[in-house]
Amino acid sequence: MTNRDSVPLHMTSGQHVVIAAFDDVPEHAFEVFTVEDGFVTGVALTGPLAGEYGEPDNEMILRVISS
Repeated sequence: MTNRDSVPLHMTSGQHVVIAAFDDVPEHAFEVFTVEDGFVTGVALTGPLAGEYGEPDNEMILRVISS
């Protein structure tokens, strides 16, 4: 997996990542539940979507912030 800058990301369940801003939602922290083909599932930890389930595409992941 790579992020938008083609930096390899080795995603696993439980990791916290930063999701890029989109629409009116700013960059925010996200906890990964599962790693799927082309996207991850999990929950937003910060920002206006905090506590909400989501399925962001891999390209939306900017960086891993904790393992």
